[in-house]
Amino acid sequence: MKDLFGKALLDYQNGHYTEDIITSTNISEEDDLPLPYLFRSFKDMPKLEQKALKLAKGSVLDVGCGAGSHSLYLQKKGFQVKAIDISKGAIEVANIRGVLNAEVKNILDETETFDTILLLMNGTGIFQELVHVSKYLTHLKRLLKPNGQILIDSSDIQYMYEDEDGGIWMDAHSTYHGELDYFLSYKGEKEAPMKWLYLDFDTLKLASETVGLKCELVLEGDHFDYLAKLYLL
Repeated sequence: MKDLFGKALLDYQNGHYTEDIITSTNISEEDDLPLPYLFRSFKDMPKLEQKALKLAKGSVLDVGCGAGSHSLYLQKKGFQVKAIDISKGAIEVANIRGVLNAEVKNILDETETFDTILLLMNGTGIFQELVHVSKYLTHLKRLLKPNGQILIDSSDIQYMYEDEDGGIWMDAHSTYHGELDYFLSYKGEKEAPMKWLYLDFDTLKLASETVGLKCELVLEGDHFDYLAKLYLL
């Protein structure tokens, strides 16, 4: 990967902001991802993210931390936070902004244990495909301390397949409807396509219970999105 996401964050951090990231999927047109949004303060975060941060307890792992906005908020509240991301540029920005413990790491390579694990901004995306969900949840379960919790958000994107009459046009022989090919470009460069997973709550709940995790719906957003809490049975 070229780490265009990290490059964009570094440009913004260093005062070289001239354009936004462009994203698209195999079922949606190009859309802007505004760089200032990735540096937002608590008051500018969606209510699902605000709720997750308010529920944080003990030692915290911020998975896919990006520019570190969630970690910085929790640090200022006195939490011990570890921030990880696969983007080298993102971790560099998080460090510059003051995140004390930020590391370039894939969640599957993490070995420490935590009281709270945060996976926000469609946290199920890192699972990539439905077939990998159990593997990721099993690993996350191992990272929980006794009485620990996983706070994760996602959306049921079935609405994106509706036609004008309200019918669903999904191919019955295709893969799970939340499995998308995700494309990102920045300043004329294209990143390698990624697999990205949006998981409806019922599917997440079933997958969680299968690996020995209780899954509760914490809060629903305004547009088919939700925040869930997972913990040991």
